[in-house]
Amino acid sequence: RRLSFCKKASDTMSKINVELLRKAVDNILLYSQGKEVTVEGKKVKGKVRKFTESIELQITLKNYDPQRDKRFSGTFKLPTVPRPNLKICLLGNAVHCEKAEALGMDKMSVEDLKKFNKNKKIIKKFAKKYDAFLASDTLIKQIPRLLGPGLTKAGKFPTLVGPSDDIQDKADTVRATIK
Repeated sequence: RRLSFCKKASDTMSKINVELLRKAVDNILLYSQGKEVTVEGKKVKGKVRKFTESIELQITLKNYDPQRDKRFSGTFKLPTVPRPNLKICLLGNAVHCEKAEALGMDKMSVEDLKKFNKNKKIIKKFAKKYDAFLASDTLIKQIPRLLGPGLTKAGKFPTLVGPSDDIQDKADTVRATIK
């Protein structure tokens, strides 16, 4: 059974009432802790859950078709890392490869990338294996020549790692960034 802690979807508003939203979220949290909350004028006792619950907020924008209109596109860095298990591979020079190996991160050097020999199937499989890529500044210019458009088509073109950048910090930044 689904409990509604705020107004129905049919009661559309042009702006979200902040107090109503906060009250709804507070009620949901109290309900999940087993405390009593008021829903549609009735007192309801909550149920303690033995798993981590998540709250999903759906927002509908008027006169906006996400298929045709690409007004909202870009990346945003979150203050916390929501995806700590994101698989990242470093495409780097010898120095960066050594640092990645010390961190226990997957890595590939120029020689490893040359072995792909622009084979589209192998590159596609390689791109699927990882969620994101980091690349040394010296190597990033060679990636289109070595791998072709494979990583770009998969939407996983590598993030630049400068010579003085910390690889772990860059990896955490990629894990905290959403598109």
